[in-house]
Amino acid sequence: MAKEFKISTLRLKELEQELFYLKTTREKEVAEQIKEARSFGDLSENSEYDEAKNEQAKLYGRIAEVENILAHAVIIDENEDAEGKIGLGCTIKVLDMETEEEEIYAIVGSQEANPMECRISDDSPFGRALLGHSVGEIVEVEAPIGTLRYKILSVER
Repeated sequence: MAKEFKISTLRLKELEQELFYLKTTREKEVAEQIKEARSFGDLSENSEYDEAKNEQAKLYGRIAEVENILAHAVIIDENEDAEGKIGLGCTIKVLDMETEEEEIYAIVGSQEANPMECRISDDSPFGRALLGHSVGEIVEVEAPIGTLRYKILSVER
């Protein structure tokens, strides 16, 4: 069974646009680079040709990757009400019990995760620990530095 990729409708549209760009514009650009590099002569010592072929391989790899994600995408229902429980598509506010600092995170699928923007994957240890919990609960997260404790202050869809 293939891995499912949990993504939002916005991310789905972004991936579809990227795939369209890669298959139309970018593919033509790379083909033109190869054509131009061939005109430089002997292919055995032609670094421009080698680079263009490497770029083509990267392009086809990315096209295959995006097609795989789209083929196995599961759209997150951001309107689904799970009675105040944390799930995909939720924005949560937590209190770090050790530092007494409030933090806000969005729980997203692995394809949309970006910890620098506080977008946490449901596959991460932190995301997995939070799933299914409600406001007021204290959640323990196992981390390399030890057990971290967070109190859930709010859950929004």
